[in-house]
Amino acid sequence: MLESSSDGGGVTTFKLMKALFFSSQWEILVTAFFAFIYTVASYVGPALIDTFVQYLNGRRQYNNEGYVLVITFFLAKLVECLSQRHWFFRLQKVGIRMRSSLVAMIYEKGLTLSCHSKQGRTSGEIINLMTVDAERIGNFSWYMHDPWMVLLQVGLALWILYRNLGLASVAALIATILVMLVNFPFGRMQERFQEKLMEAKDNRMKSTSEILRNMRILKLQGWEMKFLSKIFDLRKSEEGWLKKYVYNSAVISFVFWGAPTLVSVSTFGACILLGIPLESGKILSALATFRILQEPIYNLPDTISMVVQTKVSLDRIASYLCLDNLQPDVVETLPQGGSDIAVEVRNSTLSWDVSSESPTLKDISFKVLPGMKVAVCGTVGSGKSSLLSSILGEVPKVSGSLKVCGTKAYVAQSPWIQSGKIEDNILFGKPMERERYEKVLEACSLSKDLEILSFGDQTVIGERGINLSGGQKQRIQIARALYQDADIYLFDDPFSAVDAHTGSHLFKEVLLGLLSSKSVIYVTHQVEFLPAADLILVMKDGRISQAGKYNDILSSGTDFMELIGAHQEALAVVSSVDASSVSEKPALGGQEDAIGLDGKQESQDVKNDKPDTEETKDSLCKRKRGRKVLFQLLQIGSNYWMAWATPVSKDVEAPVNISTLMIVYVALAVGSSVCILVRATLLVTAGYKTATELFHKMHHCIFRSPMSFFDSTPSGRIMNRASTDQSAVDLDIPYQFGSVAITVIQLIGIIGVMSQVSWLVFLVFIPVVAASIWYQRYYIAAARELSRLVGEFQSRIKIRGDNMRLSDGYSRPKFYSAGAMEWLCFRLDMLSSLTFAFSLVFLISIPTGVIDPSLAGLAVTYGLSLNTLQAWLIWTLCNLENKIISVERILQYASVPSEPPLVIESNRPEQSWPSRGQVDIHDLQVRYAPHMPLVLRGITCTFKGGLRTGIVGRTGSGKSTLIQTLFRIVEPSAGEIKIDGVNILNIGLHDLRLRLSIIPQDPTMFEGTVRSNLDPLEEYTDDQIWEALDKCQLGDEVRKKDLKLDSSVSENGENWSMGQRQLVCLGRVLLKRSKILVLDEATASVDTATDNLIQKTLREHFSDCTVITIAHRISSVIDSDMVLLLSNVAGEQVFFFSKLVAEYTARSSSSFD
Repeated sequence: MLESSSDGGGVTTFKLMKALFFSSQWEILVTAFFAFIYTVASYVGPALIDTFVQYLNGRRQYNNEGYVLVITFFLAKLVECLSQRHWFFRLQKVGIRMRSSLVAMIYEKGLTLSCHSKQGRTSGEIINLMTVDAERIGNFSWYMHDPWMVLLQVGLALWILYRNLGLASVAALIATILVMLVNFPFGRMQERFQEKLMEAKDNRMKSTSEILRNMRILKLQGWEMKFLSKIFDLRKSEEGWLKKYVYNSAVISFVFWGAPTLVSVSTFGACILLGIPLESGKILSALATFRILQEPIYNLPDTISMVVQTKVSLDRIASYLCLDNLQPDVVETLPQGGSDIAVEVRNSTLSWDVSSESPTLKDISFKVLPGMKVAVCGTVGSGKSSLLSSILGEVPKVSGSLKVCGTKAYVAQSPWIQSGKIEDNILFGKPMERERYEKVLEACSLSKDLEILSFGDQTVIGERGINLSGGQKQRIQIARALYQDADIYLFDDPFSAVDAHTGSHLFKEVLLGLLSSKSVIYVTHQVEFLPAADLILVMKDGRISQAGKYNDILSSGTDFMELIGAHQEALAVVSSVDASSVSEKPALGGQEDAIGLDGKQESQDVKNDKPDTEETKDSLCKRKRGRKVLFQLLQIGSNYWMAWATPVSKDVEAPVNISTLMIVYVALAVGSSVCILVRATLLVTAGYKTATELFHKMHHCIFRSPMSFFDSTPSGRIMNRASTDQSAVDLDIPYQFGSVAITVIQLIGIIGVMSQVSWLVFLVFIPVVAASIWYQRYYIAAARELSRLVGEFQSRIKIRGDNMRLSDGYSRPKFYSAGAMEWLCFRLDMLSSLTFAFSLVFLISIPTGVIDPSLAGLAVTYGLSLNTLQAWLIWTLCNLENKIISVERILQYASVPSEPPLVIESNRPEQSWPSRGQVDIHDLQVRYAPHMPLVLRGITCTFKGGLRTGIVGRTGSGKSTLIQTLFRIVEPSAGEIKIDGVNILNIGLHDLRLRLSIIPQDPTMFEGTVRSNLDPLEEYTDDQIWEALDKCQLGDEVRKKDLKLDSSVSENGENWSMGQRQLVCLGRVLLKRSKILVLDEATASVDTATDNLIQKTLREHFSDCTVITIAHRISSVIDSDMVLLLSNVAGEQVFFFSKLVAEYTARSSSSFD
């Protein structure tokens, strides 16, 4: 049903609702039946009260009438209790099902979204749809039957009133309708506020998710506090809507708590005007009816706001499900074995943006036969990655045809790694075949790396592979593709992130070894990998400018010659330096860049110490108790007055005259309503302020925490605290507090009234309360842990096959939670029904005239709602206990230890520091965590001021670790680093990081504009920014765009090519003009020509600066004044550098034929 609805002409909100209804229609109809039985049973009590009061007054209609009445009361209670429990339990099951099917739909849709749709929706928004919107629709099951039940309840109430008070019941009807009408304008406002609130939340989550992904870059650049203030600004606009939303709901709850009072005043007023005699039995029956009527009327605002919220959520999900999918017909898939070609592209024009004038790829034609190796090369932004995406069917087709025969495997330019074990990353859901697995590890030269890791391939790697070096991530990604054993392999320049030796090994073992019989299309910037290709495609401006074998196209055109020329130029530099003359100062190498997280050291979310949620509760509660007590006293007072001041029957004289009766009643009623308004306003104010405080506390703490926290904590966990848990604190918890407090006070009131009639009620009450407390204690221990499990399961990031399993894993504790709660409620219901039955038996067994029948009737009136109230109290208490886990989870992240201070006022470096840029490292030892081995073991060296130093070494020898220590992303465990004589360990982090510059390994851009990407701290003028753009060769590219510097950059900079992103990083550095510049494999993802351009720019503009370069291309470090060699094998240093140079020149001049 869901499937057919999503195909048939777009998903509308109505279709989605219909699909959800049909997915559980049987359960929904059964619960409707139970709800009906419950409603009818709950009105038996009020209907019989008048008869009961008359019986106590001495009027007997037949023998044993009292016992018949007691049994009827008790049976009605029993039926009411059983039907309510079944109804609630089954509805929760329906809710869990709906939520699961929605999450599955949203997830499936996410896998097929077209790129254009993806640009409009970020991962943060999609997470919100799954965690907040789907959850809310699941919770709506509670309120599903309320709309029709309100009508049934009002109808039954009017019938009872008509029996007792005749035409005055019309006044009750009019008052009820008025109260309901008053609610509609508020309901509309509530819907608007809710929509705006969700929009604001989406924007905030979007930014949060992007910031968490790029936290390392932000910390390196010293920008994290600027981005934190951006989050706070987004939260401020969200708070604006939140405030309106909660104050509006305060007014709604005032209208509804005051409703029964208004209805009863108008009804009794009408009786007086119509001259209908007021007798205490009839009045008590009416009051009991109003009390029951209060529930549907009181729940109506809740129901309306829930209907509103659910409609908003359904609209949001439906609009998401309506987004365009990838065109299914972009690629024509041929049956396997039914064709002699692997890939055929004919006259194809494709464009990421179909409406754009200039398509991304124009007139593309080529043919790949099974077993062919096709190389794709070209300058930055020429359309190489887009060409691979088009074969995958990701780029919308304008014209032409693409045919593919066989399964495909794709290796992206930037590695994509899941949190989990290395083995799981490589197998990726396939069964383990040991022989094939070992072959793959060998081919990707991962075996050595795995030996070094403490747990081998069982090592848990952090999210996005954070505790692996760039090269290791890339090789794991290649291994995953190889293990899938596809027919066609698409490689998007994966060799750029590894050193020359490993690159050659991979090319030989993978492309020419394991994949010798497969079709491979590989994008590469390394010209040395081109001669081995059967076909080379040279890309320029989205067209194939040349195609053919290496030697054929070498002589036939200029574009290819340019690429080769740039490469020859780089090679010439290498050759001119006599490798043997390079001074070799053996560096004490680090051992390994990739340290696996000890399996046991995963963030222990479930078992974490439980922070003190008590303080949170206290701050909210104190302010509200007083008003609630007052409200309850006034309410009981008004009912007590009516019972006492009206005669039991016509022939008894009233103690006061009618006008006094009404004036006192109205005064008490108005007083209680005013208390409600004050209470509701104070409640939401306290709740809103607490939520804001918790938000600021947690975010500040997270942004100040060290990088190791982000490495070991999946961002899903942090995101959940910022979305689901924050939502609970914003909207749910204050109301839960309010409910608990008012229910407790009402219960005490009822017990007071009942025991006033007969102190013997206490005899039953004390054991019943004791039993209730014991049950509740027994239940809460399990419920709390279940609630934690629910929170934990919600944070898992999902993959298609896994998604269903994890979704079930989340539903399971939720289902048990619902079962546990019903178990508890059923027992409590039974206990309170027995108490009620006991008091009735007591009342009928004492002689007539001992107790005032009116007061006895009042006791019964209150006793009728005893079980509902007691169950409601326990239910809200348990709900609050479960929700308060959200506060606990937020507080847990509000107490993460932080990094050293950003600025140490007493020890600030001079404004001009560093002036020379000399870096002295003395006996530096670094480990990633106290229980892990050393990565850098006692390094001592000096980077002279103003000189260029290259750092080389095999993948995983500790090159990146050294740089991270220089920026204090990792704190050294021993030794010191001085820059121009200042020990960097003694100054503030921002004083250090803002004075150094880095071009990182993964080029990062943030959603926003070109300007905000180059200058997030807003320190430079437009002229300075243009100058920097021109220097890094992006000026013309940006001028072409309509909005110039305000041109948009989408999430992750997706609308810029990898090379262009790298140039933007260069632009940032040119703006900052620091004395010390670090390049961390910065030119790995660009072609040789762009690399040469970057090197030239750096030589021109940073000639007087200290430049430290980590590189895999020997050409990048060859003109360095010094080379530092890191190695993790003792004694290997001796011939190592000359070996690296030799490998590079050998690889570059040879071809892999």
